[in-house]
Amino acid sequence: MVRRKSRQRGFTYIGLLFAVAILGITLASVGVVWSAQLRREREAQLLFIGDQYRQAIGRYLQAGGTYPLSLADLVEDKRVPMPRRFLRRLYPDPMTGAVDWELIQNPDGGIMGVASASQQQPIKVANFRPIDATFENAECYCGWKFIFLARNVGRRRLLPPPTTAPVPAPSNP
Repeated sequence: MVRRKSRQRGFTYIGLLFAVAILGITLASVGVVWSAQLRREREAQLLFIGDQYRQAIGRYLQAGGTYPLSLADLVEDKRVPMPRRFLRRLYPDPMTGAVDWELIQNPDGGIMGVASASQQQPIKVANFRPIDATFENAECYCGWKFIFLARNVGRRRLLPPPTTAPVPAPSNP
């Protein structure tokens, strides 16, 4: 009778070891999926925040005719007596967690865009919006450059004059 209990204890111990091993493998696979999901969410945040910076730079340029000299100028534009805000605050780079954006300068020294400082390889490599088409197949997030190009800024887009057909003269019967 004593021998049977010792055999049962060994079998239970091996069963418990298998259960712990299976639980560990399951948790590891859940961790991998969870990590990938977090990166996808941070990528979506990067696309949103980068676009917010691009739009704010465009509004700043349209309001005053020059690019901002620093990102702080987007939060508080002091070129006019009543300061304007083009961003509520400086947003951190979602990939690095800090406000360490790579600034893209125009030839005059102003900031025409931002890019992430992260060297990680992106998960998303295709199906970007047309404005972000250059992001396709980028090797790192630093290749995602959110640039506002000053095309037709400050110029009025003139519509062609409406065409009017000549009115025929009334005929007398």
